[in-house]
Amino acid sequence: MLGRRQYRIKVLQGLYAYFQGSEQRLDVAGKNLLTSVEKFHELYYLFFSFIFEVAHFYEHRLEESRTKFFPTPEELNPSRKFLENRLLLQLRQNKDLADKISKYKFSWTEEQDMVRKVHQKLKTSKELEEYLASGQSSYKEDQEFFEKMFRKFIVKSTALQNYCEERNIFWYDDYEGAAVSAMKTLKLLSESFGEKDLLVNLLVKDTNEDNKDDQKFLLDLFRKTILHSETLNKLVESRTKNWEVERIALTDIILIKMALVELIYFPQIPVKVTLNEYIEISKQFSSHKSKLFINGVLDKLTTDLMEENKIKKSGRGLVT
Repeated sequence: MLGRRQYRIKVLQGLYAYFQGSEQRLDVAGKNLLTSVEKFHELYYLFFSFIFEVAHFYEHRLEESRTKFFPTPEELNPSRKFLENRLLLQLRQNKDLADKISKYKFSWTEEQDMVRKVHQKLKTSKELEEYLASGQSSYKEDQEFFEKMFRKFIVKSTALQNYCEERNIFWYDDYEGAAVSAMKTLKLLSESFGEKDLLVNLLVKDTNEDNKDDQKFLLDLFRKTILHSETLNKLVESRTKNWEVERIALTDIILIKMALVELIYFPQIPVKVTLNEYIEISKQFSSHKSKLFINGVLDKLTTDLMEENKIKKSGRGLVT
């Protein structure tokens, strides 16, 4: 389910822990990396589970209002437009999503105060008021509202963020990435999406071979960066003569090493893709000066490696 950039970020995080000395056994470090990826997947599905819980709470409150001693006409005949939102119904009826939520055993029984707070913000929001009063009924409107609701009231919930950070050590860094993946899923849903379709098919190709290739990419990038670390250090030193490698920020040196590994040992990945990816990741994990430093070092080393014929890409157009 993760895109290649997210896999690279996972490898970066795993390598940072490895080079910091928290785990020096390569096999164990590799297993920890795979666990981290699995926890990312779990967090992705948690977002959908929480949406369902908020919707369930919303429905329960509508029923409570109807059974009051003196309900208002609006309470007797409330709008069910939110509960009949086409995306919500698609997700609720999808068997693959139901299986994943069951697999991870999410429970909100002890978190009803958090659910109540999110529900209250949603119920009193201008977004819901306008949606219920629009007089329209279309898949596009349902999708636009659902995306807006998810972004504003689910993802930005401070209580949910705190809950995730306390529940699992991996989720502090993964929260934003998993939320982006979930939002991308909502954007890619269509009216043709059925109860037997796979949710992850919306994000990546879902053949067994593709999944194996992704895991192989993840582990190969991780292991090769470690196994060739000393050789990579020498390459970096050759183009940072005024710097000792030990003085370069650990995150920066890891990003440079990972990029070099891709350039040298991954013949199917175009040079331009590798360079662009690591520059983009450096914007997220390094300072502005570090980004410029990484870009400059990689530019020089790429030229050196190509002149020495150490970058060999297979396929048309893969060198540039």
